[in-house]
Amino acid sequence: MTHVLVIGGSDAGISAALRAREIDPSAEVTMVVADAYPNFSICGIPFYLSGETPDWRQLAHRTREEIESSGIELLLDTRAVSIDPRSKRVLLAAPSGAEDRHPYDRLVIGTGATPIRPPIDGIDAEGVHLLHTMDDTFALRDRLKRSSSAIVVGAGYIGLEMADALTHRGLAVTLLEQAPTVMTTVDPELGAIVRAALEERGVTVRTGALVTGIHPGGEGLTVSGTGIDDVSADVVLIVVSVRPDTKLSHDAGIELGVRGAIRVDRGMRTNLPDVLAAGDCVETWHRLLRKPAYLPLGTTSHKQGRVAGENAVGGDREYQGSLGTQVVKIFDLAVARTGLRDADAAEAGFDPFTAQLETWDHKVYYPGARPMTVRVTGDRRDGRLLGAQIVGNYGGQVAKRIDVFAAALHHGMAVDELSDLDLSYTPPLSSPWDPVQMSAQDWVRRAESAGV
Repeated sequence: MTHVLVIGGSDAGISAALRAREIDPSAEVTMVVADAYPNFSICGIPFYLSGETPDWRQLAHRTREEIESSGIELLLDTRAVSIDPRSKRVLLAAPSGAEDRHPYDRLVIGTGATPIRPPIDGIDAEGVHLLHTMDDTFALRDRLKRSSSAIVVGAGYIGLEMADALTHRGLAVTLLEQAPTVMTTVDPELGAIVRAALEERGVTVRTGALVTGIHPGGEGLTVSGTGIDDVSADVVLIVVSVRPDTKLSHDAGIELGVRGAIRVDRGMRTNLPDVLAAGDCVETWHRLLRKPAYLPLGTTSHKQGRVAGENAVGGDREYQGSLGTQVVKIFDLAVARTGLRDADAAEAGFDPFTAQLETWDHKVYYPGARPMTVRVTGDRRDGRLLGAQIVGNYGGQVAKRIDVFAAALHHGMAVDELSDLDLSYTPPLSSPWDPVQMSAQDWVRRAESAGV
């Protein structure tokens, strides 16, 4: 009988634990969770804070009872203090303070990532929040109950979702971003569309704004820095980025790689015998770049956890790689991307060419057609698809259309081959040539006109 010990109860940890039990029902699986909230959706936190998901319990993918009914032992509010790979034991600290050296045959590490704390004076002042855990969420919720204005520092995915959520809640929101555009994971042309949507909903947007200080005062909290006039609000939320949580692993002698993430092979194995790792704490194999990258995403964590869990009970599965496929809803917009943009592609040795098409998300004669912008990147030399980006109304199937591009990338298709796909059509939802195919055809025309 194999005893699998899993550290971490979020996406990677729960996927590993469930897969291990699915493959080997005789395996003893124990999951160590640092808080009282196993398998909660961190991605759902903005929608709870906005009020759109009124009960925080709805954020749980599975209840404690459902997890335990799968044959998984849960140790909640329990911290993994250290790993001894020689004796194959993990020192655990229970809520009572008692310590236990827990044995394992296979260990899966899924410690995730933690928010980056930028060097800002006053970051620990009352009313300043970093958002990551359920406890962070409850603390921010309580503050919001007595707030009418908010400053969000960071215009990445979470920052944009929180600007939406807090506006939906009725707060006056100011969004501060150090970069020249919001949402730097897409091209500036699409970032400009996102910014316009934010400002249309009343969000004050300041780019090129480096926050250096937060100062409590009579009007709440005042934020100061380079490129911004002092701005005040009742609450400040800092969501600039995350870093892999790897101290426990590093102290145990596990090798680290890209951006300090745990180095794993494609079977999610570390350099230590019988120790695997998955999720936001590890490197990710990039399917296009053919090398490790750091891409902390919930979808990636679930897939990696599944591989780690299977291999922990004797399997030999390989993680097939990530393309960085993402989508986010911002008010009425959905913004999505997959694969490489020009700079990334050029750095990797490709010869990229990008074309942008403005079209409609379905036949314009059917009521409710809305504009959609699609950017396609391909290789000038052989026409291979390298990436895509889409901005459109969130009801316009943006997510599914980026998934078509992601599937094409996964299988190494050329841009021109997208026209051959047998995609569905009905006037309320699409056109005989789907926007995916229209944008591919536009890329081919433009590439030929440019002499590519």
